[in-house]
Amino acid sequence: MTDRDTSGPAPADEDGPERRPEGGPERRIDIAGDAGGPVVAGDHNVVIDAQHGSTVTLLMEGRRPRPVRRDRVALLPRRQNAPLGRDTDLARLATAVRDGGPVQLWGAPGVGKSTLLRHAARTLTPERDGVLFLDAARREPEDLAQDMFEACYETRGYAPSSPELRRLMTGVRVTVYVDNADFSPEGLRTLMDAAPDATFVVAGRDRSLLGDGTALRLDGIGRAPALDLLARELGRPVGAGAEGSTAGDLWETSSGRPLLLLRAAALTRLEPAGTGALPRPAEVGDLLPLLLGRLDDEPLRVLRLLTTLDDADLDIGHIEALGGATDTEVLCGRLVDLGLAEQTQRGYRAVADVVPALRERDPEPFSVEVLCEHFATWIGRPATTAAQVEQHGRALEVVAELAERDGRPELAVRIVRAASPALARSLRFGVWGRLLDLGLPAAQLAGDRRAVAYFTHEQGIRSLLTGRRVMAAVLLTEAAVLWRRLGDVHGANAAAGAHQYVPSHAANAQGTLLQPDGGASRLASSGPTAPDPSTAHAAGAHGTAAHPSGTTTDPGTTAHTTAAQHTTATAHTTATTHTTATAHTAAAPHAANAGAAKAGAAKTGAAKAGAAKAGAAKAGAAKAGAAAHSAGAAHAGASAATGAAGTGAAGAGAAGAGAAGAGASMAGASVVLKVVAVIVAVVVGRVVISQAVHSFAESRSGSSSSSSSSDTGLAGRWTGSDGATYEFDASGGGYVSRGRDACGQESNTEYTGIGDTYSAERPIYDTTSGSCTDLLGEATTTITLTGGDSAKVTTTMTKTYQQGVQCFSCGTFYLTRER
Repeated sequence: MTDRDTSGPAPADEDGPERRPEGGPERRIDIAGDAGGPVVAGDHNVVIDAQHGSTVTLLMEGRRPRPVRRDRVALLPRRQNAPLGRDTDLARLATAVRDGGPVQLWGAPGVGKSTLLRHAARTLTPERDGVLFLDAARREPEDLAQDMFEACYETRGYAPSSPELRRLMTGVRVTVYVDNADFSPEGLRTLMDAAPDATFVVAGRDRSLLGDGTALRLDGIGRAPALDLLARELGRPVGAGAEGSTAGDLWETSSGRPLLLLRAAALTRLEPAGTGALPRPAEVGDLLPLLLGRLDDEPLRVLRLLTTLDDADLDIGHIEALGGATDTEVLCGRLVDLGLAEQTQRGYRAVADVVPALRERDPEPFSVEVLCEHFATWIGRPATTAAQVEQHGRALEVVAELAERDGRPELAVRIVRAASPALARSLRFGVWGRLLDLGLPAAQLAGDRRAVAYFTHEQGIRSLLTGRRVMAAVLLTEAAVLWRRLGDVHGANAAAGAHQYVPSHAANAQGTLLQPDGGASRLASSGPTAPDPSTAHAAGAHGTAAHPSGTTTDPGTTAHTTAAQHTTATAHTTATTHTTATAHTAAAPHAANAGAAKAGAAKTGAAKAGAAKAGAAKAGAAKAGAAAHSAGAAHAGASAATGAAGTGAAGAGAAGAGAAGAGASMAGASVVLKVVAVIVAVVVGRVVISQAVHSFAESRSGSSSSSSSSDTGLAGRWTGSDGATYEFDASGGGYVSRGRDACGQESNTEYTGIGDTYSAERPIYDTTSGSCTDLLGEATTTITLTGGDSAKVTTTMTKTYQQGVQCFSCGTFYLTRER
């Protein structure tokens, strides 16, 4: 594929894209995404800086790039043999595509989905504007949407915002084939909404296409085509008599899956000439070990490299440099013929079930040090483009994971630090984010303070560019603090400069932020006080707090809080309306279920000025979210003059099982086990929540006590399956819910989305110290309208910035609109 555009964006024109005149020659496109200078994402100019963190400025009025529409697109898969026994399936697929799609092929691994999809992409009549074939393996819908945009438009260094992308892609009539599209229904919807007039044909393991469209289950091929496949792979007809009977039994035992039949024929070919016999049907389950046992050293070494990289693609140049084979292209082709590897648009990768089989046979992985050195050197070469780095993003991700798992976090930092600028320039923000998510905890483990600042900064820039404004505000503020502590004025100014482009209401939603002196400052906020929506049913204790009848709250706020009036909460943490809040740090199972156990840090009970100030000591391995039983932890009295365990402190509301108060005494021990609770957006006790909700309800009474019958989308009041009441106000293209964040501060949560799905991201703090000074990760709450008056709310923990952080209470509940 050729024709990489190097001309840069066309002159600015806000009226719409130009279109190349009709009648020109058909052009094939290489999706590039490379840019040596500044790139444009949405309304932002971005200058990528590999040392001090990227800088952002707003586009000047009228200077948005104007991409030029291509007259026709032809991005096709590689040629291959026509699939056998698929005439009926191809006809059904053609009918569904002709009806306008979307269409989903789904079925078990090895059944032939990819083969049929590739054949369809090359043979079926495409839409008016052409055809695209994309591989979605380990890629985000947003990155695939950028692929589509760059294939359909001549552009460089420009990633339009989601609304602008939909505007540009409206009217583009292409047929888009997407292999390995193992997305959730929401992920599929995100991808398809990016090109409203395209016809999508996707293939994946499970059925996830809901509503409109056609889902076609693909089963194994019939007996006759199975025998034809065996004959084609053997290079001779299948014999009559015993061999024919064995072949029929193989077809039945394999359920007609072409991959298993191909491996059976391959094993037969490996026998000495003239002596090969088809394996017995009972050996179908042992085909992989038998095949691996027949390989020579060279193919085994290459296959070991591919399986070390798990499901990542690797192009032939890297395989040649790392595998040490004499004729790498031929060798990889042989592995494909044996059914052990597959050729992709980007190179080669191991077939999924080969990875565990080879690791069981040869558990020693390929050298992590060799991989890190090779890729870091390759990324640093001037000839290596951002597009090439992005194409190997999954391989780099696996290498970084292996380095950290091997106890070499500094190697992971080196890989991510090298790759980050190129991934940013590629404008594939999904893979960029995944690498940054690996780099930050690795830098913390390695004690690399500069890398911690850099990765935090770049995550903030990425959040700003992708419209996640609350997280951008949090991360950029923290980055500025980290840079200042390092004495890096350039980095601090870059973070502060980017922070000014965070809308004020998003900045107000972030709660407590670190200040240059290491302290914390509460930001002013607007809007009524009430719990924040983005964390009800998010991470937190395993006990569910009931909501007071008739109160108004928010889908992300209070469902898994821990303290209640006269009620013992999880992790034995109780809060009352009296003057004492007690924290009983007793059993490990309770502590483990109380949220995200963060490596069980133990505190010494040193009371000063009426507060327990922690020393630090490790309390054993709680890496998996479990904490040791702290039998000696006694009830620790704490003044509750300001409410149940204070404002935003974890003592009352989070499963911070080691919050010791002033004068706390330990029965024979001076150590209190600290278990970090992950309560997204609210970590105050139910007493405080009830008061806040009551205030919120009173502040709105008389003005919006019930929904208007004309409310649409999320607007209006809803009753949750948890018994709570939730309220949303329309704002621009999304909805805003007002409440309190994790630090007890008033905030606005903005839900944005497409069609019937809206989501909001919020930071997760360690609040056991009583302030938000330790960012642990992020959680996402997604609300999907399932009917005019019903909705599904799902909260998931999407990112962790430190080791040992897990979400035990993420989950789903439902809303019904009040009329």
